[in-house]
Amino acid sequence: MKLIETMVDRGHEKVLFVNNEKAGLRAIIAVHNTVRGPAIGGCRLYPYASSDDALFDVLRLSRGMSHKNAAAGLDFGGGKGVIIADPSQKTEAMFEAFAEAVNALGGCYITAEDVNTDCDDALIMARKTKYICGLPHISGDPSPYTSIGTWQGIKATAKVVFGTDNLNGMKIAVQGIGKVGFDLCHHLAKEGAKLYVSNRTNMAPLEELRDKFGAEIVPADKILSQECDILAPCAMGAIVNPDTIPNFNCKAIAGAANNVILDLASGEALKARGIAYAPDFIINAGGVINAAGEAAGNYNEEEVLKKVYNIYNTVENILTESKSTGVPEGVIAEQFAEDCIWGRR
Repeated sequence: MKLIETMVDRGHEKVLFVNNEKAGLRAIIAVHNTVRGPAIGGCRLYPYASSDDALFDVLRLSRGMSHKNAAAGLDFGGGKGVIIADPSQKTEAMFEAFAEAVNALGGCYITAEDVNTDCDDALIMARKTKYICGLPHISGDPSPYTSIGTWQGIKATAKVVFGTDNLNGMKIAVQGIGKVGFDLCHHLAKEGAKLYVSNRTNMAPLEELRDKFGAEIVPADKILSQECDILAPCAMGAIVNPDTIPNFNCKAIAGAANNVILDLASGEALKARGIAYAPDFIINAGGVINAAGEAAGNYNEEEVLKKVYNIYNTVENILTESKSTGVPEGVIAEQFAEDCIWGRR
């Protein structure tokens, strides 16, 4: 009953629970909205502490994909898949079984890579389903496009908050140096930004950024309170919450992580502190824009990049409206996305 009520509250169309013991697969696929077209969203693999945690995440992520795809002007709805496992537990059988679960949805959900999944995993899934994109011989790894869009969103944020999108000398703290965060740091450093970087485990990319660009390595438990101009969260979500908001020491938050703000009250509290926020599903849409270019057929990278670079304009418009009206950026962005879904724009 609780699941049904949550689905109705958030507007979900379908939620599929998968338990394939033979393949070692426990997964959930959530289809939020298909008004604009089949739902598209990646397959995330993560060692959730419980099935409830995985369900909470996939419902939020899939709803975010509906907004992300609509706001980016894509003719796709929103969905997401999560596999409950540690990355060390990956097997081909697991991904083949997930692909068969995708097939069971009859084409209303198209999957792709996401956190802890990659092009090799996509190729395995492609053995069993045609409802997949991000294949290496077509559009490939979506993360570089996510990085480009996030970089452009950071520039737009700087323009609204500081009056210039020149990042030279700007202090930017990046939380989470995975594929997206690492590429993002390269874009920022080449513009002269002063970087502060942090990971919970893998130190190698931090050391590389330190040696190559002079980035300062910050302990994982200190990065959110690091004094900086812009905080760029590029790890897991919900980092803007009642516990963290009093400790932020930045003027803006703009990064590639999904679901950065825990809830509406946290967004309002962040606004009350005078900290600008580039809505996550706007700024991090580059990857799905690239994947959607493949899913739509006749992949054209030039057209994809035009849409990715347009993230700058969307972020600038939302932050400018928020600055003039006092309405939290996330509220404005969600209304914009809903208007796009239901044909009001």
